Amino acid sequence: MAERLAFVVDLGSTALKVGVATLGGELLAVEQAPLATDRSGSPRSAVQDPAQWWRLVLELGRAVLADLAPQVVAVSCTGQWASTVPVDAAGHPTGACLLWQDARGAEHARERVGGPLLGYAPLALATWVRRTAGIPSIEGGDPVSHMLHLERDDPAVAAASRFYVEPVDYLGMRFTRRAAATPASMSAAWLIDVRRQGGNDYDPLLVRKAGIDPGKLPPLLPTGSVLGPVAPEVATELGLGSSVPVICGMPDLHTAALGTGSAAPGQGHLTIGTTSWVSAPVARKKTDALHSIATVPGLDPASFLVANNQEAAGLCLTWLAETLRVDDRARSYAELLGLAATAPAGSGGVLFTPWIKGERSPVDDRGARGGWHNVSVRASGADLVRAVLEGVALNSRWLHRAVERFVGGRLDPLRICGGGAQSDLWCQIYADVLDRTIERVQDPLSAGLRGAALLAALALGETQVRDVRELVAIDRSFTPDPAARATYDRLYAEFPRVYRAERRLLRRLNRGAPGQ
Repeated sequence: MAERLAFVVDLGSTALKVGVATLGGELLAVEQAPLATDRSGSPRSAVQDPAQWWRLVLELGRAVLADLAPQVVAVSCTGQWASTVPVDAAGHPTGACLLWQDARGAEHARERVGGPLLGYAPLALATWVRRTAGIPSIEGGDPVSHMLHLERDDPAVAAASRFYVEPVDYLGMRFTRRAAATPASMSAAWLIDVRRQGGNDYDPLLVRKAGIDPGKLPPLLPTGSVLGPVAPEVATELGLGSSVPVICGMPDLHTAALGTGSAAPGQGHLTIGTTSWVSAPVARKKTDALHSIATVPGLDPASFLVANNQEAAGLCLTWLAETLRVDDRARSYAELLGLAATAPAGSGGVLFTPWIKGERSPVDDRGARGGWHNVSVRASGADLVRAVLEGVALNSRWLHRAVERFVGGRLDPLRICGGGAQSDLWCQIYADVLDRTIERVQDPLSAGLRGAALLAALALGETQVRDVRELVAIDRSFTPDPAARATYDRLYAEFPRVYRAERRLLRRLNRGAPGQ
């Protein structure tokens, strides 16, 4: 596998990364570029330009492939999901991509599935959960609400669109000219009956109840399939061979499992990216509606992955860096982390709640809001910054405990990846707060690219899921510090109580508020 390479793409929410890696997951070259999200359309909109994504894939791709293209035997893509790109029959975008943060279609989703039971109609909830383990969100921010919004509120884009596809499937269509998706890439739409393992078609009942035009859903292929060869004009542009296969794209949840070596049952991983999650492979579908945890189709047609999402993790540090600007300069992450390291564990009793973008898991409340609590005149700037790091980890503990109950076992050690995992301090805070050993994978920021390369290896038969863990190197392990345990236990005991005490207050404060 060392001599056979994959061209890999990771389309994140804030950056696009491309690279070349061996089929064993060793990265040889990486380039990246930032992505801007446009929120100017309305308080609930969040869109990006898919045409820009493709231009960047080609531009950065030429750079990383300059001397390596002849050895490339596969193209593999991963990235953000629960987002929707409207495209024409040739795969060109007919409008902006509605990101997972775009909630303009929430009212249309509520019309289809809303009601008095946890916000849902009881029959709809039972029907969906029985078939899929989840249900389209009444809060918006998922493919069903996106598609309903386009069809009902943006008729020009709807009329010009042949398909509504996920970002990874948009990239696949640009690479191959073929429209297709998989149960994994379309899992956030909750339109596939997964009770029959290997089921590979949309459920006509769910599609009808969701009010979706079935003709605009991309055809489904089995997860892990080869989509087709690179289109001739793309191969020429990038210097690739004309027969190089493109693997069906996978969400970042799936490639994070691969890229951390957490691909077998009982192997847990978590991320500190823009958002965060705690996941592990499981053998059967399951739902925890109270904590917004469900299974989605997994790495192959016979498995599932635990899915959930903590809406703001690294985003909290990004927000803080921008908010505490000095001389019109955003604070650097290194500066903030260095300041946080000077504060004691527990931040002098200051508690930060990280719900600056609302929350999905462990509670589904898009009206939740963050903030510092128990701040006195004695609190220092270092206390406030460290409290942000600890608050993100405390929220993960709330979620992690629910996930362990969900999978029926202790997830220890936990493999960690994402940009925030580059910080020794944050990794140690996670170990202390969760009381679990945290294993940071090598180059945690590139775990998605590594996972995409391993996906290609699986699709080409070069390796098997059971062998993935030994292919991923560990950079460092962080063990819980008993001295910090009592401090974090005391803070965590209050953490869910703060949410319960404030949720009605926040709902009242934000009722009708612009931009909320």
